[in-house]
Amino acid sequence: MNYVYKYAVLFVFSIILGLAFNMFLLPHEVLTGGVTGLAMVFGLLSPINPGIWLVVLNIPILIIGWMKLGKEFIWNSIFSVFITSMTMQYTPIFQLTDDALLSAVFGGVIAGIAVGFIIRFYGSTGGFDVIGLVLTLKKDIPLGGLIFSLNSVVVFISGFVFSWDQALYTMASIYITGIVIDRVHTRHIKLNLMVITNRGEELKSELIKNLIRGITVMDGQGGYSNTERKVLYTVISRYELAIVKSLIKSVDPKAFVSISETVEVIGNFRR
Repeated sequence: MNYVYKYAVLFVFSIILGLAFNMFLLPHEVLTGGVTGLAMVFGLLSPINPGIWLVVLNIPILIIGWMKLGKEFIWNSIFSVFITSMTMQYTPIFQLTDDALLSAVFGGVIAGIAVGFIIRFYGSTGGFDVIGLVLTLKKDIPLGGLIFSLNSVVVFISGFVFSWDQALYTMASIYITGIVIDRVHTRHIKLNLMVITNRGEELKSELIKNLIRGITVMDGQGGYSNTERKVLYTVISRYELAIVKSLIKSVDPKAFVSISETVEVIGNFRR
């Protein structure tokens, strides 16, 4: 059922992404960033559909992703790219509004939501998404901001190919997309977790078994009650918070839990 749910999410948001291109961005020749943007440029300049260009240009980048991010990620990405490509190819390009700025804004928001959920479920739309994810393995950089930086080259291409008005609309669109991606995809956010509990060994065992995280265990004493307790400390990703809260509640509902956002993690942290 987990696989069915995951592929259902990837399927739905891949369609939404294709519709965002055909309904908001392509009608006004407002491009998107990276390889997808280049596919849209080539599609507008040639008789070949942008969906076909999207597949062709993504092949070498998906090979890099296979080597760095694993087989499951690449299969999910291929599935997502294929659905997006088919959506772009078999749905008409329809101009929903005459206002290019509105199209850039709403197209950017919808594309950002779609891309964010696709990445959250361990897939990608290919292109610079893959390159960005490979780079975030080395350092906790906000993915949306990184993708925006990488994709900015398309702004200059669209400026020379079409007009600088369209280039600025493109910049607005990919900037909004990057912001929305970071609101949906929050893996780069790391949290400090401190738990004070009477069931230290049991809780430590459950956390290690389910999180694959190192945990520091300290002896603590209540300042008022003088009761001896265990203090567990670790750092987790934002995605793991729901699992952690459920585990703590099941093992020790009376545990004292402190969760705070960390600025940076240096050392042996599994990303």
